[in-house]
Amino acid sequence: MEIKFIADNNVGKLARWLRLMGYDTLLFRQKDDSRMINTALNEDRVILTKDAQFMKRRLVTNGTLKAILVKQDDPVVQIQEVVKLLNLNCHFKPFSLCLECNRALQPRSKEEMEHLVPPRVYETQTLYMECPACHRIYWQGTHWQAMVRKLQDLEEGRNKDHTSG
Repeated sequence: MEIKFIADNNVGKLARWLRLMGYDTLLFRQKDDSRMINTALNEDRVILTKDAQFMKRRLVTNGTLKAILVKQDDPVVQIQEVVKLLNLNCHFKPFSLCLECNRALQPRSKEEMEHLVPPRVYETQTLYMECPACHRIYWQGTHWQAMVRKLQDLEEGRNKDHTSG
């Protein structure tokens, strides 16, 4: 079964990293923990939080609610921590979800994008993805390539951990 997450507001960049890898990750912006708990229980999501007090809740301590206490402040170290702890695949379904709103991206034809992307992008790119909700458009430009390298670095870092020990 595919693991899904709900990240509280203090680990928002971690949520984006998980989305980048293709993991369904809601970002919970409200202060109402009970709503976040209900969502996590109803949708079988793992809660990601930096709130140590949250981890003391009975639902967490008795195992009813799956939650991970994120100890680090650096988002790169946070994602390394979660990847290692849950043995996640850094290349699960990369670039399949909108980094902003977590919706599945839809392929778009080059022709559909002509007036929606900068002319230079239109001239040089052929593959496009669009979020059906917020209409962000993604293509395999330099930013995309940089994110691919970051995922590879994450994977290599994880593999080093497995081999040295």
